[in-house]
Amino acid sequence: MVAGASWLSLALFLFLLACYFFPKRRPNSSKLLPPSPPSLPIIGHLHLLSNHSPHRSLHNLAAKYGAVLLLRFGSRDVLVISSPSAVEECFRDNDVAFANRPHSLGGKHLNYNFSTIGACNYGDRWRRLRRLTTLELFSPPRVAAFAATRRVEAGLMLKELFHEAESGDRRVNLSSKFRGFAFNAMLRMVAGKRYFGYGELDSVGKEAKEFQDLIGEFTAIQGSSAPNDFFPLLRWLDFGSLEKRMKSIMNKLDGFLQRLVDTFREAQSSQPDGGETLIDVMLSLQETEPEFYTDETIKGVILVMLIAGTETSSTTMEWAMALLLNNPEAMSNLASEINQNVGFGRLLEEADLPKLNYLQNVIDETLRLYPPVPLLIPHESSEETTVCGYNVPKGVMLLVNVWSLHRDPELWGAEPDRFLPERFGGGATMMMTKKEVKYKLVPFGAGRRACPGDVLGKKVVGMALGALLQAFEFSRVHGVEIDMAESTGLTMARAHTLEVLCKPRSTAMAELLSTMRNDHNASG
Repeated sequence: MVAGASWLSLALFLFLLACYFFPKRRPNSSKLLPPSPPSLPIIGHLHLLSNHSPHRSLHNLAAKYGAVLLLRFGSRDVLVISSPSAVEECFRDNDVAFANRPHSLGGKHLNYNFSTIGACNYGDRWRRLRRLTTLELFSPPRVAAFAATRRVEAGLMLKELFHEAESGDRRVNLSSKFRGFAFNAMLRMVAGKRYFGYGELDSVGKEAKEFQDLIGEFTAIQGSSAPNDFFPLLRWLDFGSLEKRMKSIMNKLDGFLQRLVDTFREAQSSQPDGGETLIDVMLSLQETEPEFYTDETIKGVILVMLIAGTETSSTTMEWAMALLLNNPEAMSNLASEINQNVGFGRLLEEADLPKLNYLQNVIDETLRLYPPVPLLIPHESSEETTVCGYNVPKGVMLLVNVWSLHRDPELWGAEPDRFLPERFGGGATMMMTKKEVKYKLVPFGAGRRACPGDVLGKKVVGMALGALLQAFEFSRVHGVEIDMAESTGLTMARAHTLEVLCKPRSTAMAELLSTMRNDHNASG
């Protein structure tokens, strides 16, 4: 043991010594590079970042050095941008040059060795996966076909909230309700039926609940892999047993996904013309193109869809409700809009959403203040290029600080931190058109690698928020302002569970909720 520890200490010392005397040289040093703050040997600029909220640290650096920065994180050069012009140049003019993903432990161990749509490099595989998800999951006909499914899931969520509000002290946990709703809404598009029910769980529901918990672990550990990605020695030593933990989580997730695929394969063998879910489509494609549509490819698509669809949507719902609770006037405005356009005689439907302009403004303002991924998933330059007049070498990681971009006072006015849905319409002096916010509001990214599910995501969030505000009156527990602290991880989730008080908004709505059928197995 002593000999082993001594050897590791010697190896670390030699590595640090080599890094100090032979620092990494940036190519093209004679060309104009972006501004860069003073750095330290070995770690570069990592000491300037907060472990809890690196997007805030990068925001402060941009305020001092500019919206285009070249930093060094350990062994890796990183371009950080936070202006509309830089975003436009990177994802319009230089879109192909920045279409790759940097190598990472998360890409290797949590994304089937860089084979999922989110982790693979730009090329034929990515194009085929993108075409599949765009045509089979996010196409307008597919999204419209599952509108009834999302309505059923919203109804089940309302039903459970009604029972909890009636039976106890009216205190309810909205965080768990939002996660359950988002999980089922996406899973039923992918697999055609719900696996996580409300109330008492059967064996299938318990397994899916475990899967849902694993999704939370997945996003948390993927967001914590940076030190090992930036320092090869830490990766070699498996610092913090990070790779070991990633493999453990992925083995559990893979087991759930494989059982799901096998179940559908067995169903197809007995009913070959039975299904229209995404899994059914991919299994059919597997018969004609088995070399591409392997089980691993199918599982990778399901994994990305469920993680992206569950975490980002439920997180946005939580932030939106927290913001509304801390801004009672905005909540009242939204409730009045729903009452005027829908009323209490029936439950809100997705077809009502286009009429609810203020609801759309609330969602946009929530995404502005609390983007689900404050630093967009990293890109990497595949060739030397220029951004805003600066030279960017090949192999540089690109980070887009969406959080900083969305809170720039030059873009959003004197109070960029204020929750103001009216800034997107409704007669406010700062009302902006879609063209004006194109590269100012980019919670889902931009360019060819932008999230293809942005339209679906807004429908899921709109359906949940609209149904809740139609059915219930919400208030803060003991009148205490909602804590808006952020947690760490890949997605910017809330640090605390969102618990609120609720009661039916009217006698008519209470009667409607009490007579709703509690159908756990309803399908759209």
